[in-house]
Amino acid sequence: MRSWLHGPLLLGLCVVTAGANEMKMNQENDNRQICSGMYSKNDWGGDVDPHILVKWVQQDVPEGSDPIASMIIFEWKDYDLIGIENEYLCDSDPIQAGFCNSNQTGEFILAPNATDISKNVIFTQAVHLKDPPLPVNYGIKKTGYYCVGTAAFSPLDTQYSATVEFRNAYGELPAAQIAKLPFYGGITIVYAVIGAFWAFLYVQHRHDILPVQNYITAIILFLIAEMLVTWGFYDFMNRNGSTVGAKVLMIVVAILNAGRNSFSFFLLLIVCMGYGVVKHTLGKTMIYVRYLAAGHFVFGLIYAIASLTITPESAGPLVLFIILPLAGTLTAFYVWTLNSLKETIRDLVERKQTVKLSMYRQLWWAILLSIMVIFGFFFFNSFTFASSSSPDFVPFHWKTRWFILDGWLNFVYLADVIFIAYLWRPTANNRRFAMSDELAQDDEGFEIADFGAEDDDDDDPESAAAHRGDRTQPGQEGPRYDPPPGANTAKEIPRESLDGETIFAVGEDGDRWSDEGSDEERGKLVHDQGK
Repeated sequence: MRSWLHGPLLLGLCVVTAGANEMKMNQENDNRQICSGMYSKNDWGGDVDPHILVKWVQQDVPEGSDPIASMIIFEWKDYDLIGIENEYLCDSDPIQAGFCNSNQTGEFILAPNATDISKNVIFTQAVHLKDPPLPVNYGIKKTGYYCVGTAAFSPLDTQYSATVEFRNAYGELPAAQIAKLPFYGGITIVYAVIGAFWAFLYVQHRHDILPVQNYITAIILFLIAEMLVTWGFYDFMNRNGSTVGAKVLMIVVAILNAGRNSFSFFLLLIVCMGYGVVKHTLGKTMIYVRYLAAGHFVFGLIYAIASLTITPESAGPLVLFIILPLAGTLTAFYVWTLNSLKETIRDLVERKQTVKLSMYRQLWWAILLSIMVIFGFFFFNSFTFASSSSPDFVPFHWKTRWFILDGWLNFVYLADVIFIAYLWRPTANNRRFAMSDELAQDDEGFEIADFGAEDDDDDDPESAAAHRGDRTQPGQEGPRYDPPPGANTAKEIPRESLDGETIFAVGEDGDRWSDEGSDEERGKLVHDQGK
């Protein structure tokens, strides 16, 4: 009779999930059903028995009337056991068809063998709103995706109100988010270990620290604090539920997240510009980079606050004024960073700085790999969420959906931080490396050592000795001339820069001293000696 209403109702159960442990339900389309993942006590542990608690609120009804609402609690794998031939509520027509009996009036119709073949207990009840029953406590024995559905039975415009609490054994945190608690705790420890190693190297080489390494130190400390606060938020919420304190911590986490994004883009940009390694200062460019980072932080903070206060249903065209500025600063960071890295690599190639070039090429590959991983996960998520309209999507992905939306990005970010921290780690020769340049040498040119190579005839000892002017060897007897002390006997050899073609200028043969010199030169020498 009313299958057109309750069929879509049950199909919609899968896409409405519990955002908190306690939710309100009423006759409105968006509030008639709610679903949430639940862990058994054996799977996650805890102090209490996990359960679903439904409390009905007594309504003011006209004298003599008895409005009825229908309720059902089930695990999603048993969905096919609800309803027979598109009939879902037990009223006069299904009773006549034999789908249910009069004692079940107002309840949801179940398959004849539902009790025997269902994987979990299916509980259904007709609720008389004039005198609501005691709260319903549905115990959770197996981990699964459980739903609570309601509908107005008689009359069709009946108004009702109820609260539903999904209580897991471990605490107040929704089951779909409990994995974030150990995740952020573990990633906080990882960042703390990175910070400990970095601090050791920083203190060891504290007199040789580059400015860019101070920025890396700051972001490592910031990440430790952010991850710790994020873990504290989920731990607080697990202990106390969605209270005012939890909402305040949520705002703090949003602020820290916006700060991390801005700081990360800022650091990556100045590193790609060569700050501290290729360039000792960025001049006025550093001011512009800081302005861009500050703008990105402000727009990111506005976006985070808006996402917490504006629901998708109430979002209008004005939301573009929140998204577009953030997209603009983000695009500016991407374009500026890639162009700066390209210019830095080109400059190092032209100046033949192979060691520094190797660092920035590794950074290029790290950024490229990160982009490939992000796009790979993006396409994977696109194909995954392409089936999100399927009723089985959320019930079968509620355990891992947090990692697809949030967790893997933290892993990519962690890998990038570790890589940059390792590549720019403090060493004993930081400043010497940053302030010095390699001597540019062409592979096709000769080396300086070639000038010291002797001719083949130097293998003969006598010839070599004669070349050195040694007259003690056989066949080399005779008078020798020793110049007076202080006499300048050789022409000055000009030394050219390594950048030129000439490194050493060697005199011509006529400039050398020889026993066969002209009489005029010999007489001049004797005359000078007599003086």
